[in-house]
Amino acid sequence: MKALIIEDESLIAKELVTKIKNVTTDIDIVEVLPSLKTAKKWFMQHAEPDLMFMDIQLGDGVSFELFEHFNLSCPVIFTTAYDEYAIRAFKVNGVDYLLKPVDEDDLRKAIDKCRSVVESKSKMPMDMEQLIKTLAQPQQKNMYKEKFIVHMRNSWIPINTSDIACFVRDNLNYLHTIQGERYMLDFSTLEDIEELLDPAIFYRANRQSIININAIQNVKPHENQKLSVCMRLPLKMEIDISREKAPSFKKWFDR
Repeated sequence: MKALIIEDESLIAKELVTKIKNVTTDIDIVEVLPSLKTAKKWFMQHAEPDLMFMDIQLGDGVSFELFEHFNLSCPVIFTTAYDEYAIRAFKVNGVDYLLKPVDEDDLRKAIDKCRSVVESKSKMPMDMEQLIKTLAQPQQKNMYKEKFIVHMRNSWIPINTSDIACFVRDNLNYLHTIQGERYMLDFSTLEDIEELLDPAIFYRANRQSIININAIQNVKPHENQKLSVCMRLPLKMEIDISREKAPSFKKWFDR
């Protein structure tokens, strides 16, 4: 199968190529395109491939725009770093997506599904077409949790989500407010919390932390390409970003 990759972070694109080669031997990567502009130019000069890997949010636009300009029918595996709206839509419609950093087992399963579409010469599934229409519509407001209820002594206290600096897993789940207060939460996992948050404001930094963009004081890069995020005072916290997640964090932070 001939495959096309559309990804604006060169490091992530190289890692994806390596992982594709690790999980399969019958995929030929014909091109790696870094932007929506280059992708549009490419499709004006080439026939569509058998399979596409597409980052959702590119530096110059959203990859779904390609479907507005070209009649594409090949299967697509979307990749995303933090777009929870897209993730929810994919789950509802059953279309493959990969959450960065890409897991090789998930990649193998997604490729197998797309291979079956290619081999049967099926057209793009109707749920894919519906997904594209859904994601092209304006995102609904107020779809994210506005406040979290915490317990203090014998009372329930509402904490506005906008006042939360970060969520931290330390055996139990806690929220830290911008004012420096800490409260325990009745959530089993950080994944459950992440589902309720606006991905434009909150970022899953690592397995233990979710951070608010408005509570970041500065970011320190290291020689090993890892990052340390320093939270605003009175919080005395530094939260680590791995080398693999650093490109997606930079895209989220620098906008």
